[in-house]
Amino acid sequence: MSTPAHTTALSTAAAPGARWPGGARSAVALAFDLDGPTGDAMLSGEIWRKPAYFSLGAYGPYRALPRILGLLRSAGVTATFFVPAWVIETWPDACLAIVEQGHEVAHHGYRHERYWDLTPTEQAEVISRSQEVFTRVLGAPAQGFRTPSGDWHPQTPRLLLEAGFTYSSSMRGDDRPYFHEIDGAPTSLVEIPGRWDLDDYASLAYTREPDFPKGQDRIASYELTLDNWIREFDGHHAEGLCMTTLFHPKVSGKPGRLLLLERFLAHMSAQPGVWFAACREIAAWWAQRPAPQAGGGPEATAHA
Repeated sequence: MSTPAHTTALSTAAAPGARWPGGARSAVALAFDLDGPTGDAMLSGEIWRKPAYFSLGAYGPYRALPRILGLLRSAGVTATFFVPAWVIETWPDACLAIVEQGHEVAHHGYRHERYWDLTPTEQAEVISRSQEVFTRVLGAPAQGFRTPSGDWHPQTPRLLLEAGFTYSSSMRGDDRPYFHEIDGAPTSLVEIPGRWDLDDYASLAYTREPDFPKGQDRIASYELTLDNWIREFDGHHAEGLCMTTLFHPKVSGKPGRLLLLERFLAHMSAQPGVWFAACREIAAWWAQRPAPQAGGGPEATAHA
């Protein structure tokens, strides 16, 4: 049997009911993917022939982001924005405003690449190019990473460690942070997992040409969407877990949907013992826990 080239597993330090800083019962890492018009259509060049589709993405950093920053300011909540470096170059003032208002900006590819399609060398080039943009425009490299493609290459965690990242928010295997393993050995790379349950695309995204969802005929009830989000939070809070979101300003930063976010934040803020923190703060706190043991949890994968 060949030796695994990469293994990811849960740390046994991630005990159920873990309590959080200041005696908080649960943690919330509110997070937004500020994709802009990046993604498959940009990577293929198709987007340059579809100005309406470009504007749909551009709405995020241009129009929706200021609304969301205003909402966070009113709520007194810190958030993380995962931003492709191309968006930072194209809307530098908008992205600087995120940092200036006390929020975190983290890595989300250069043009929202599919990491599983890239060789390790190609991934390293995307990371290096993006970190140069972060440093030049925002003043510091990113500490955190969220894969743009929803999955990654078996060598991606190794590359992240080599590039100095402290955490990822890319995987799905738990509702608590955990440490990644490489070649069966625990590392310092923290994972803050999130799932489609708290992705606004699952309920609210809708485009034509390209069609999304492919079968069309679906924008969920706003009341039911809010009810789903609240139930997810209530469950996480009851068990003392860590919840993060996969929201997109171009989807949920529209006027009517912003009211959903406002009511969602109001519900969470009204509960006692919630620690709202940027992902980098969650990762830094988790990294202070005892060194993890080799695991074998629900996300363990082996590659020859």
